[in-house]
Amino acid sequence: MFKFSKKNKKEPKNLKEILNFLEKLENNLKDVSQEIKKIKEKNKFSVQKVGMVRFNPFGEVGSNQSFSVALLNEENNGVVITSLYNREGNRIYGKPINKGSSPYSLSKEELIAIEKAKNPK
Repeated sequence: MFKFSKKNKKEPKNLKEILNFLEKLENNLKDVSQEIKKIKEKNKFSVQKVGMVRFNPFGEVGSNQSFSVALLNEENNGVVITSLYNREGNRIYGKPINKGSSPYSLSKEELIAIEKAKNPK
């Protein structure tokens, strides 16, 4: 008559057994809903948005080996990391991002990376 799960091969014999089974399902659904809610809360703080820009900061010398990458969470908090590459070496800078902006001055490439992260196409 009913095939509620593969584990329970015994079919319910009366209405009481069906109601007990449905009550267990309801309790399981509540537990799963609570777990999903916890996961959603934790997920707010994980990196969800990424934007990257490659560029050449030194004009005619070299190529687009420098980059800025923005890593943001749901609330546009995170970090923007910029790597400036030249023949003599590589410099890496990190700046905190809070609600899409930073207390530090941002280059145009960093601003573009942040916008790409906030508004992916």
